[in-house]
Amino acid sequence: MSIKIILTEDGSVTLFNDDLNEVYHSKYGAINESRHVFIQSGLKLFKEEEHVSVLEIGMGTGLNILLTFMHSNSQNVNYTAIEPFPPDASVINQLNYPELLDSIKATPVFKNIHQSAWNQWVSLDQNFALQKIDKTLQLVEFDECSFHLVYFDAFSPDVQPELWSEEQFIKIFKWLKPGGVLVTYSSRGAVKRALQAAGFSVEKIPGPKGKREIIRAFKLKT
Repeated sequence: MSIKIILTEDGSVTLFNDDLNEVYHSKYGAINESRHVFIQSGLKLFKEEEHVSVLEIGMGTGLNILLTFMHSNSQNVNYTAIEPFPPDASVINQLNYPELLDSIKATPVFKNIHQSAWNQWVSLDQNFALQKIDKTLQLVEFDECSFHLVYFDAFSPDVQPELWSEEQFIKIFKWLKPGGVLVTYSSRGAVKRALQAAGFSVEKIPGPKGKREIIRAFKLKT
């Protein structure tokens, strides 16, 4: 896998996968995009919950984990991240997210995210547990109603169409608790229709800089 480091508009870096011709984050700002899509549009909906279970499809650089840790406000968080093809340590060491976030915890936590063991639960601190899984979405299974929130951050439908299918969204719908939410940077009509066919109630909301809209989908309480 051939990876390049790219500087984005907000000063944070991202990765470009030469093999897939795909960038990991927006050129307008890696941190700004992740914060807008996954924190402001997802995690903040559960700010009154004492315990939040998060599933991330596409861990990539680990930025979403770090931002969730920084914004969880002492909530108890169980965070499961799926990533079958993690970047090499030499690439991770060039990411500048901790230096740009105003917290003394950012650097040690980011190191722990990437150095911790795979396929088992580890503690980032007393309130935040992380489980990294090095399998594809198609090969993982979870109990029904396991998660409050899903960050769907896979590569684009053009590159990984199999992940954006009705079949995979049906699985995720089952894994979500009633009232659970899926957020993604995509606003494709085909993605919206696949989510609706899987049972989600779907809305398009304003996106981050450079993207007019993103999708947020709900598993409605019955």
